[in-house]
Amino acid sequence: MSVPPILSERLRLPAVASPMFIVSGPELVIAQSKAGIVGSFPSLNARPQSLFKEWLVRINEELAKHDADNPERPSAPYAVNLIVHKSNDRLEEDLATVVEHKVPIVITSLGARPDVNEAVHSYGGIVLHDIINNVFAHKAVERGADGLIAVSAGAGGHAGTQSPFALIQEIRDWFDGPLLLSGAIAHGRSILAAQAAGADLAYIGSAFIATDEANAVPGYKQMIVDSRAGDIVYSNLFTGVHGNYLRGSISAAGMDPDNLGQSDPTAMDFGTGESDSSTPGAKPWKDIWGSGQGIGSVDAVLPAAELVERLIREYDEAKARLLAL
Repeated sequence: MSVPPILSERLRLPAVASPMFIVSGPELVIAQSKAGIVGSFPSLNARPQSLFKEWLVRINEELAKHDADNPERPSAPYAVNLIVHKSNDRLEEDLATVVEHKVPIVITSLGARPDVNEAVHSYGGIVLHDIINNVFAHKAVERGADGLIAVSAGAGGHAGTQSPFALIQEIRDWFDGPLLLSGAIAHGRSILAAQAAGADLAYIGSAFIATDEANAVPGYKQMIVDSRAGDIVYSNLFTGVHGNYLRGSISAAGMDPDNLGQSDPTAMDFGTGESDSSTPGAKPWKDIWGSGQGIGSVDAVLPAAELVERLIREYDEAKARLLAL
């Protein structure tokens, strides 16, 4: 399998932190990258748009300082997520900012655009595109993506429905490039399992909600700690696209999580933070909290660096156990 150096040489763990709407900001990204995994955030988290440039300057400067002070353990690279769906009226401006600051890794979602990929390639960056099935995987690679993020059943946010084993198997039948797996990964042994299944790296999100640096309210973080896989509800009501959400947050918004209606998928809302008629008084992502199914292994709110250390320890223990079998 072909993995570019940017996704291997400076990582202490084969993992990329997924960009989480509202939750991921410069504090979390910097902590993740310093700890040795790829940190990431959605460009749309920086509001107004002018703040996006400020965030990139801060991230670049703090990681450069860390590298100068710690030459024996430099930081991992970071990534920015761009929503390329037509509903994102900031895309062109955000892409120009990405190019200006030479963001090393760009994660594209909800559409694959050759012009976006070409712009990132113009300065030597790489593009990873998230997909939920093999058809979308083919389209992404045909349109110039360097790598794929297979979003399988159990992932947080806008998750797919396919088994990770089925999805990875179909992609590996024809694609030998960088492949990441997303879906209920919150333990070191799951990272090793992702590699055993054929992925190069794991893609981890929900566990980082319960960290000190995450931009999430205390109640959200505590609900991640207190919840398990059975507390996750899969619904398209809130944005028009199916996603996984915490049952407790749905109940707190005055809705019955076992009797949710359906939303019109043609009227997609990918996180403006505004309430709509389907969720009166509640805002998707802000009040209706996303989460994947892997949170059963999250039992405390920790600094992000401590979480990464735990994952590294669990990963090493899982490898040792496997070798001993």
